[in-house]
Amino acid sequence: MSQISAVIMAGGVGTRFWPRSRRRFPKQFLEIVGSGSLLENTIARFAPLVDARNTFVVTDKMQSDIVNQQAPFIPPENILVEPFGRNTAPCIGLAASWIRRLDPDALMVVSPADHIIRNNEEFLRILRLALQVAEERDALVTIGINPTHPATGYGYIQTMEEELDRNPHRAEGVYRVKTFAEKPTLETAERFVQSGDFLWNSGIFVWKASTILKEIELHLPDLHEQLVPLQGSIGSPTYPQVLEQAYGLIRSISIDYGVMEKAGNVFVVKGDFGWSDVGSWDEVVRLVPTDSEGNSLKGKVIIRNASDNYIDAGNKLVAAIGVQDLIIISTDDALLICKKGESQEVKEVVDFIRRKQMNDYL
Repeated sequence: MSQISAVIMAGGVGTRFWPRSRRRFPKQFLEIVGSGSLLENTIARFAPLVDARNTFVVTDKMQSDIVNQQAPFIPPENILVEPFGRNTAPCIGLAASWIRRLDPDALMVVSPADHIIRNNEEFLRILRLALQVAEERDALVTIGINPTHPATGYGYIQTMEEELDRNPHRAEGVYRVKTFAEKPTLETAERFVQSGDFLWNSGIFVWKASTILKEIELHLPDLHEQLVPLQGSIGSPTYPQVLEQAYGLIRSISIDYGVMEKAGNVFVVKGDFGWSDVGSWDEVVRLVPTDSEGNSLKGKVIIRNASDNYIDAGNKLVAAIGVQDLIIISTDDALLICKKGESQEVKEVVDFIRRKQMNDYL
């Protein structure tokens, strides 16, 4: 198998995890569930397959120092700093440009930095299969998650039946992709799950660096146009200036919408390894253990006649009396009290804070 590189996408502000997540220290750098930050755990997950020298982290200027602190073993030149966020397609195009320059035949695994995977051994098995399909078929491969309920917070992938002789990996859970679907309504999500041919879109991708760059050239010619001079400047003194100029012209677009939905040779490998994108405090509540009263408590917490609560006290002492079904997050300068099931609205709180220019709380 060709050399494997891992690309960890560690940009983004993680607004749904306010008040713990802030502009200068967003979700991917936090210890959300268990020990170690989400970024640290993501990098460690790939270590059995990918050497640190072949691991790349894409982030922004504000967060590059945190990446260096949490992953000091990654070569500094492998921390790819975007001048500003432009969604996943430019991020992936930038990383693929670096990787192809180092090894034209390199395979490339792309993963968000802020997901949780409980069964690393099974994840690596699925990943090895995806790498095999990507190399043998020169294909774009994504990992789909067998849905456990009609979630409205995930995108979906519809699979296509294919003759066994044309797909030797069919029995192992490899399918050709029929279509991608955006986050659905509850009614649509229920229909997807009942049909049996839809998977959750994990946002984890596998391909050759050269293959994804060809697909970007075909489907996102405007992005390709900006990547060409950028590729020529890698390793030269002009690189920072060319990078800044390119990102000033690049439009924000996701790899799903810009490439995956349009490309032809796309496969999905079905996985079941305890995956969560940890997209809200409610998702954390589902992942953490509870006591006999259904409470999950972190920090110095006193409870009386309280049940089914998630309380993160931060550096304070928090007392909760006679409350149920609450999410309480305390930090040094802010307090979130939220009914379970409504934590998606935290993003609206952050938007309000931004509109009011209360920047000290962002």
